[in-house]
Amino acid sequence: MGAPILEQRGHTAVGERDDLVLVGQSMGGFTVPLVCDRVPVARLILVNAMIPTPGESGGEWWTATGQGPARRELDVRDPDAEFDPAVTFLHDVPADVVATGADENLEQSGTPFAKPWPRRAWPDVPTRVIAGRDDRLFPVDFQVRVARERLGLTPEIVPGGHLVALSYPSELAAAIQSDRGDDR
Repeated sequence: MGAPILEQRGHTAVGERDDLVLVGQSMGGFTVPLVCDRVPVARLILVNAMIPTPGESGGEWWTATGQGPARRELDVRDPDAEFDPAVTFLHDVPADVVATGADENLEQSGTPFAKPWPRRAWPDVPTRVIAGRDDRLFPVDFQVRVARERLGLTPEIVPGGHLVALSYPSELAAAIQSDRGDDR
């Protein structure tokens, strides 16, 4: 019997697992469904995630979902102020955690914003959606609406903002490990 299929495709990190759970945060909502085309995935969990439709680019998603108006309704600062990651992303992240990443300056590739999402449909994989109650980029009411419209799912609401894994890691881990039974 040759090498496991995942190693044949260069996915040695996954190994021979058949119970893989992928968690996609934010723009990871565009990525994790694509992984399902390469390796067996048991479940997808979206956390404060963008949920694409077939052929929609990351750049088109903002307008198609109405993210801008939803964010402006919640905006906690002058709507004409320049984008401030501290206000939008880090408002509830502990200072010591923020300090550990202060020197990191990771640039986001423009490709997902320009290229259409290539899937014809959401993968046939059980999917859950988790939304941060205090997310300032994707307000919780907005996330609930988009998840219902695009996947027919109602998100589980947890405390925390957009970077909930940094601000409320225990609560997020508990939500991820729970089995609510209302997957798609």
